[in-house]
Amino acid sequence: MAQPDDQAKHDGPEIDEATGTQTTGHVWDGIRELNTPMPLWWLYTFYATVVFALVWVVLYPAVPMVRTATSGILGYASRAEVEKAVALHQERNAERNSALAAADYDVIKGNPDLHRYALAAGAAVFKQNCSTCHGAGAAGARGYPNLLDDDWLWGGSIEAIADTVAYGVNADHPDSRYTEMPAFGDQKMLSKDEIAAVAEEVLALAGLEHDAALAAAGAETFAVNCSSCHGEEGQGMPELGAPALNDAIWLYGGDRETVLATITHGRAGMMPAWSTMLDEAEIKAVSLYVHALGGGE
Repeated sequence: MAQPDDQAKHDGPEIDEATGTQTTGHVWDGIRELNTPMPLWWLYTFYATVVFALVWVVLYPAVPMVRTATSGILGYASRAEVEKAVALHQERNAERNSALAAADYDVIKGNPDLHRYALAAGAAVFKQNCSTCHGAGAAGARGYPNLLDDDWLWGGSIEAIADTVAYGVNADHPDSRYTEMPAFGDQKMLSKDEIAAVAEEVLALAGLEHDAALAAAGAETFAVNCSSCHGEEGQGMPELGAPALNDAIWLYGGDRETVLATITHGRAGMMPAWSTMLDEAEIKAVSLYVHALGGGE
């Protein structure tokens, strides 16, 4: 490491003979530190940025406060700009949205321009409101239905999808669809042995690996307690929101442990009633979009 000379600091500034520049008075290893001034262009740029920052603080929102920030004398707000952009977008599409809200689904599908607009608008509505639960690609997740297949809890027609979107499931709406899987174990409706047997029967209906003897014992329990909703063959009942049990599509999982948990503790999923948050055109648009994803009836 370089060490300072014996006289590393002088009493006053000196002039460097080689450059004619004033020194700082510091000397390290015989090298004097020059007091070279900043380039004028750099200083002027720096001063300009300071002035710009001060003007910005005065004109625009800038200084954070406890609950808000200084608003600036111009009263500018990015939220207001967004609201203007949204209002302009709505104004430009007002005619199409009115036509979409007024037309029935057959008319919409028979109008290529309106149908194309509905699908584009529906995709936007879906990404903003539905993708959080059903996924950006609508493939669903554990407890959230996959909207790409042809297995529908409440029916896959456009009208059925629209009703589900508008009124929800187990939602706080007078027209909401209501469904619940009873907790057969928690409510002491079935014993542990009966639950184990009926779980094997459910696995058998789905064509999964199962205990044949237990499944045979659980068939009667299934017929008495489960077939009224899920059907005698486990085909499900869309009018009740009861899923089919005789396929490979599972909402919460089809392994033995999950089936046992479902029978024991029950299920009661919830879908919001979007009619309180979306208008008629948006509901129709997103219903058409979901129906067109590939699994609609």
